[in-house]
Amino acid sequence: MQLRVPDGGIPTARAEELQIPGGERREISDGNADIASNTEETGRISPTGDSPADVSGSRASPRSPAKATAPGRPGARRRRKAPKSAPAARLTAAVAAATTPVVAVLGPWLRRVRPHYPRPERTGWKRWVPSWRQTGGAVLASFGLSVLTLAVAYAVTDIPDDLNSYATQQDTVYFWADGTPMARAGWVHRQEMELDDVPEDVRWAVLAAENESFYSDPGISAKGLTRAILRTFGQGSTQGGSTITQQYVKNVYLSHEQTYSRKFTEAMMALKLDNKMSKDEILEGYLNTSWFGRGTYGIQRAAQAYYGKDVSELNASEGAFLAALLKGAGLYDPTLSASNRTRAEERWRWTLDRMVKIGKLSPEERAGYRTFPKTLESNPLYNTGEQSDYLVELATQHAKKTAHIADKDFDRGGYQIYTTFDKKRVDQLTKAVGTARDKARKDNPKAAKHVHYGAASVAVDGRILAIHGGPDHRKQGYNESNATTVPAGTAFQPFVYAAALEHGVRKSRDGAPEPVTGQTVYAGDDKVPVTTPEGPYWDRSGRKVAAKNDGGRSYGQISLHRALANSVNTTFMQLGMDTGLDKVRATAQAAGLLPSSLGAQVPALTTGSSTPSAIRMASGYTTFAAEGRHTEPYTILKVTRNGHEVATDAPVPRRAMDADTAAEVQSALTDAFRTAYPETAAKAGDEVAGKRGTTEGDTAAWYVGTEKKVSTAVVVYRIDLAKSLEPLPLEGLGGTIADSVPYGIWSEALTPLG
Repeated sequence: MQLRVPDGGIPTARAEELQIPGGERREISDGNADIASNTEETGRISPTGDSPADVSGSRASPRSPAKATAPGRPGARRRRKAPKSAPAARLTAAVAAATTPVVAVLGPWLRRVRPHYPRPERTGWKRWVPSWRQTGGAVLASFGLSVLTLAVAYAVTDIPDDLNSYATQQDTVYFWADGTPMARAGWVHRQEMELDDVPEDVRWAVLAAENESFYSDPGISAKGLTRAILRTFGQGSTQGGSTITQQYVKNVYLSHEQTYSRKFTEAMMALKLDNKMSKDEILEGYLNTSWFGRGTYGIQRAAQAYYGKDVSELNASEGAFLAALLKGAGLYDPTLSASNRTRAEERWRWTLDRMVKIGKLSPEERAGYRTFPKTLESNPLYNTGEQSDYLVELATQHAKKTAHIADKDFDRGGYQIYTTFDKKRVDQLTKAVGTARDKARKDNPKAAKHVHYGAASVAVDGRILAIHGGPDHRKQGYNESNATTVPAGTAFQPFVYAAALEHGVRKSRDGAPEPVTGQTVYAGDDKVPVTTPEGPYWDRSGRKVAAKNDGGRSYGQISLHRALANSVNTTFMQLGMDTGLDKVRATAQAAGLLPSSLGAQVPALTTGSSTPSAIRMASGYTTFAAEGRHTEPYTILKVTRNGHEVATDAPVPRRAMDADTAAEVQSALTDAFRTAYPETAAKAGDEVAGKRGTTEGDTAAWYVGTEKKVSTAVVVYRIDLAKSLEPLPLEGLGGTIADSVPYGIWSEALTPLG
């Protein structure tokens, strides 16, 4: 078919549409204007609307380059370059090109299933009901979208590296010498335990009560989550439905707020944690971080709070009760109310029956647990704020020192400190001091306002068995048993005697030391001047130095053994000068007194100017009872952390003086006790020795005695802590020689003696 070109040619408007018979509509623009020119030259156009060149298959330009650019050619026009498309447009084009095959395949199907509303083939309300294809497509799309959402949520959910503060913080527990809990320190009652230390029956009691499918589930329970959602919509709060893994995640990573977002995050983290940790690791963490009531976190502290023993000692019955507490300790602690006890017993029975049902407890074993296990009335780990705090303070100092624990590490908690303290002795000593304090307040309330009673009992092997630190640590942190503020007085004389027996005495500057024994005689009269090889000893004020005996009593010539028994000051001041004050000081230090508490090297040193604490005085007297061997006083038997023992420095006995020297001093102290208290001595037997101590100015009264290889020192003194640590006169609160207050405390604390 041939087309004739009208006269004048084809119009060349900027945009003209040609309708080609049997062909398609073609748009001609400025850029294609030369098509018209080409048509003029050929006089024809193909039926398809293409140029003749196109018909032949060639994609050459309708006009040759030479003709298109020839200058001066009539009607010639320079071809414009097409503008470069934007990157977004190019990307869109690329995506469209890539998806074209997919659209080509799915297009027909999508056109069939796409909704047409209202549906033309239906009438009435049915026109608005989707077809089964549409419904199925919506369900599949929703399912796919949900799976995609969960997959993305799982991928972007991270397990934090840091646990929350309550999950990492632990407390430190202190135990009496018999292993029973004494006190605790720390904000959180929690101690980590390895899963192997938790009996299998106790583990399965928890699993039976909380999550019996724990070892087979993926960390979450679809059934439990559904139940939780239904309860949430029904009651308006998110609750229930958590597996043990989810509860562990909540304990250590999340808060306990009841929100949907928290529950969703909890589920995602539980799934991820289940793939990251073993089941045993998750269960161990859960048991160590869960709340059990009575201020406790973790099953170890719960066992101690409710049964006073470690979790390793629990049976299935006790474990079933602790498992009930996980449901809500405030509702299941049987000591809080009768209704609580009823709920606890029901839950306890249900848990044991559940253990039988899942095959973790035999019917025969279940039959043995018919009585609800009785719990303690209160948590024994709570601080008393009274004497136990003084014990904790002293034990903490020793634990850090002997176990080489830095303050920052100790503050992290988790330690178990097994002390040397004997609860019975502490109670007796506390009671005895309390009796004396009450009497003082009644007899002399004004003076008693500032009275203090320091006391300590130390065994010959160095164990500190008891101390009395003060009336109440919450009101007075000052530890009276460890204070070095008042002079020892005549209670220091045994160390002077031991130095003389060890080193002998010098009567002349160039003479050799002469040995002395208990039978060596010295002057015992009151106010006898102290002499040196050159003559009388003069003090800095130019006066002769002389000692004074209690009550101004003179004894004449007296043996050293008897002089100690009668506490003759003048004898021991001269004996100290003859022995050498440096040797007296060294002997006292070797016996256990601290160098910092020893007085200046002047004659007053021999009459007790040193200021040792009650603990150190008792420790020093143990050296005589231990045949001259001394062991540094200590309060720590063992330190563990989370079940693992921490290495500690064990105290080692050392020779402080010859055994014969110690035996003679101990013999003289035995006679001193018999001389002062003959009636008590007759009942006590041969194992009791002791000596009173008085001071110049009546600023302190002492009694230090040994009974059955345990030395106990008691000191009474007055200090106004609000003003200074300068001792004040006792004003009669120390009693008399015949009725000594320190001796009364000592004897009552050791009742029965012998």
